[in-house]
Amino acid sequence: MANARVIVKRRKSVRNIRKITRTMQLIATARFQAAYNRAMATKPYTERLAELAAALSDTMQGEVSHPLMQANPDAKRVALVVITTKRGLCGGYNTNVLRHALAHLREAEGRGVETDGYMVGKKGINYFRFLRREMRERITDISDAPRFNQVEPIANGLMDRFTRGELGAVHVAYMRFLSTARQAAEVVQLLPLSSETTANGGGSARRRAVQYEFSPDPKELLAELLPATVRVQLFQCFTDATVSEQVGRMVAMKAATDAAGEMITALTRQYNRARQTQITMELLDIVGGANALA
Repeated sequence: MANARVIVKRRKSVRNIRKITRTMQLIATARFQAAYNRAMATKPYTERLAELAAALSDTMQGEVSHPLMQANPDAKRVALVVITTKRGLCGGYNTNVLRHALAHLREAEGRGVETDGYMVGKKGINYFRFLRREMRERITDISDAPRFNQVEPIANGLMDRFTRGELGAVHVAYMRFLSTARQAAEVVQLLPLSSETTANGGGSARRRAVQYEFSPDPKELLAELLPATVRVQLFQCFTDATVSEQVGRMVAMKAATDAAGEMITALTRQYNRARQTQITMELLDIVGGANALA
């Protein structure tokens, strides 16, 4: 039977760990609410902008073209933006995102296409460094609450390379937030833009029936609208990833807190047994000594 003093020290350590994980759970809950409000505030704008871009591109198909909507079949390189976290303790968040990213990379390699990796977050950077995979850019200056002016330069750089014909496509691997109970790791196409990549399904027939009057002219309008769509969609990926990270950390810390509570209960039982055994042995010693004197 383990020494009661050792069990007491271990139980004290577990209690301290439970306090830490409980505190981290509360912090993650508060951050989740803030991140959720930001993501939900930007989502209607992102969706409506994407729907408008898709409707205009469908309406003006064959009349007006834009470099962001044209494929580059001669390009032998593509880009993949992988959004991971700065910190751990968020369950399987990074594992799922990196698994989908690696599957996409292997699929591109199988087609003989080289991929430029844009790694966001220390966890993804460290993992790719461990795998000895090349990274074109390491991005670590995105704050816990991503701001549009932090994401905009990344989108602008990708659009510049795409319009110059250096990239055949741009994809983003991230954790999409569906609900507090469900988040899904996905690899989505950012460029080239199309009605399938910008619209959220189902309304294409209704959009094609709309007749638009353009002011300014369609070419000038699309030149402003399509780059804005790319920037906003990439920013939405970052906000979704932030919400999903906080959900993952909240769930992971709750599980750790519950596990610590169960361990404390088990250690308490073990301590009671050890203490009872110790008392029994002391009583036997006393009785044995009394019998020897009798």
